[in-house]
Amino acid sequence: MSKANGIRQLSPQALWSNFADLNEVPRPSKREERVIEFMKNFGESLGLETTVDEVGNVVIKKPASSGKENRPTVILQSHLDMVHQKNADTDFDFDSEGIRSYVDGEWVAAEGTTLGADNGIGVAAIMTILQSKDIAHPPIEALFTIDEETGMTGAKGLNEKLLEGKVLLNLDSEEDDELTIGCAGGIDTNTHLNYMEVTSNEGTEGFLIKVRGLKGGHSGLDIHLGRGNANKLMNRLLYKTTYPYGLRISSLDGGSLRNAIPRESVALVAVDGEKKKDFLKEFNARKSDIEREFSSIELGLSITLEEMHSPVKVMHAKDQEKVLNAIYAVPNGVWRMAPDIPDLVETSSSLARVAVKDGEFITQSLQRSSIESGKMDVANAVRAAFESIGATVENAGSYPGWAPNAGSDILKVMEGLYQELFGEKPHVAACHAGLE
Repeated sequence: MSKANGIRQLSPQALWSNFADLNEVPRPSKREERVIEFMKNFGESLGLETTVDEVGNVVIKKPASSGKENRPTVILQSHLDMVHQKNADTDFDFDSEGIRSYVDGEWVAAEGTTLGADNGIGVAAIMTILQSKDIAHPPIEALFTIDEETGMTGAKGLNEKLLEGKVLLNLDSEEDDELTIGCAGGIDTNTHLNYMEVTSNEGTEGFLIKVRGLKGGHSGLDIHLGRGNANKLMNRLLYKTTYPYGLRISSLDGGSLRNAIPRESVALVAVDGEKKKDFLKEFNARKSDIEREFSSIELGLSITLEEMHSPVKVMHAKDQEKVLNAIYAVPNGVWRMAPDIPDLVETSSSLARVAVKDGEFITQSLQRSSIESGKMDVANAVRAAFESIGATVENAGSYPGWAPNAGSDILKVMEGLYQELFGEKPHVAACHAGLE
């Protein structure tokens, strides 16, 4: 018996056979052409109305079973693409080969690659319902989206006219005992400012300041944990030592990914040589403050100061004052907790990227909220901080949140069914990150 055939013997057999069939079809994110065709053929083979929209989403509609024609239409949704990663020693082409999956004890696994259960098992479950002849059901609209893993372009580009249902069940979840009822929307706020570069004064000395070793993490899911933001911590060091000691910034580079809490920041600065001793004393005092504040959570935090040749070009004092004031003022972290869901962040902002180099100052930040007005409120706070110093501020990549409704009818139905099946209550949750 082949390994794939072993999967097909698992129970429920129809579900696992569909999963095995799906895994024979290449479906990496951004390159879903084959699986789109596979799903189109699947729907048509069942004699069901099947549509592929402009971006590649597939919709298959199944009429209600006898006696259920007047029930509200239910949308069942999963995404077709998968994360395509392989081990370094694995010879595998995601564009032409199917996943080599097999049964390993109580688990289904793959040989040297990701399995594609995210969200292949959800797709297989919907396929099984579409095939079934003995499951009573209302009208069903099966929605299979593309590119969930790398941009959600399928969900964003969906032709809404293809769907009539008002109740949607998304079958993409990491925990089998959890019902998700909300998520955060997001918006990028990017800033740009040209500043005046001047020649550093005679008698200045150069220093390389590094903030490193922070935990970082996801700027939505981890924003409430009190972790340090390297950009904000660096700004504290520079802000407190600029004015009395003639510190001038030559370059600054902090953070990388727009959706990550920044872990590192590096600044090259010039300091008045006559005030070097006092500068070092003040710097070490500020360093000690930060280390003490974060001693229980940022065990790997490292703040270092290294003497260098003095940089030739530095930021003009007036421009530097404006920039540091704006960074200090810009919101970062939790803006508001959800009033109705315990321990859920409703609205937040993360200053993900700060760079100063060659006369250009830029920042990237990401605001999130399950409430659209809350998202725009904190985004406007960021905008106000940077526009006040004359920076150009642009928003991009906005997507809506999903406000939790703990009293929804479908939630009550799902909670009741879960308790009936498993003898316990499910965990009801929302997350502070984007979902389809």
